[in-house]
Amino acid sequence: MYKTLMLLLVLLVSTALVQAQAYPQSEPTQSTAGAAGHMTVQGCLSGSDGNYTLTADNGTTYQLMGNTAELKDHVGHEVQITGKTSGSSAASSSTGAAQQGVLDVKSMKHIAKTCKSAAR
Repeated sequence: MYKTLMLLLVLLVSTALVQAQAYPQSEPTQSTAGAAGHMTVQGCLSGSDGNYTLTADNGTTYQLMGNTAELKDHVGHEVQITGKTSGSSAASSSTGAAQQGVLDVKSMKHIAKTCKSAAR
């Protein structure tokens, strides 16, 4: 009886080890939009006086809110904005571009003094 129980235990542990090797645990990959609505967008910064927009490289436009104080010196530059999305809007801005959403700015990274879209 003892040998049978030991054999079953060994088989059970072996099966568990094989399963663990077949399906390794890995960290999920971070996409542009996180589960909490956080995202990073790179594009051309425009606007003034706290009314800033970011036109992403794919043409999507975001209204920037929140921590926009450091954006003033980077208008017309290529920047990377990280923030939290808060809803979508189909309204048009003063430039006539369709707004895709609002991005609450958490951080900004300067990429270049000129926008990629201006080089095209």
